Amino acid sequence: MPSQLIITHYSFITPVPNNYFQFKQFRINQDLCAMKVCTDSCVFGAYVEVRQAKRILDIGTGTGLLALMVAQRSEAVVEAVEINPEAQVQAAQNFTESPRAERLQLHPMPLQEFAKACTQQYDVILSNPPFFLASLRSDNAAKNTAKHTGDLLFEDILTFAQKHLTPEGKLYLLLPPAEGNHFAELAKAHALYLAETLEVYTRTAGKCIRHIQTYTFSPTKEVNSKKLNIREEDGTTYTADFTALLRDYYLNF
Repeated sequence: MPSQLIITHYSFITPVPNNYFQFKQFRINQDLCAMKVCTDSCVFGAYVEVRQAKRILDIGTGTGLLALMVAQRSEAVVEAVEINPEAQVQAAQNFTESPRAERLQLHPMPLQEFAKACTQQYDVILSNPPFFLASLRSDNAAKNTAKHTGDLLFEDILTFAQKHLTPEGKLYLLLPPAEGNHFAELAKAHALYLAETLEVYTRTAGKCIRHIQTYTFSPTKEVNSKKLNIREEDGTTYTADFTALLRDYYLNF
């Protein structure tokens, strides 16, 4: 990975500025968190396959968004790990106020610490991890922790998944394309193989901003590649595919 690589945030994934984001079945309070609800994270939470899962782990939960989204679409026990103190408070609040509080568990600690005592196996592990491998840091320490891999390395995720993912389980990652390619190479050394990639585009004929990657323990000859456009070519109208994906979550769909 080139040391000078810089990833830019595009307008279609700009964090929602309000102190909360209201979904159909739960609310995300986000006034304490540096990283707010973003469109790409919502796509991720709605896309991952969790309906048959019995136990799910969300690594780096932040506000708890992904954990709450997958809890809505499954009957699984959903655990979440978070390192940032403010985000821990926020996620705990959002979990407690949700209609599925009894199935949500927060571990307020770094993944490295959680891994030392963890004895569980998970059907699904998902993470929207820090991904700025080498870019200019801001003056906001909370944002640096949320965006940069200094506190949560890709290797830590892979080491944990290799040990705690069930044999038929799946690891899901949300990453920019360049970091996704880097992660896929690292994963091979941990016997985890890229099986599917959903390429997320800002709009029809727009830029690919994120890859949603699916990893399994089974090597594949060819990665299944899919594509999702968030908006039509006009840059304003949501596509039918995006609307269908988020229909169970967004109030205006």
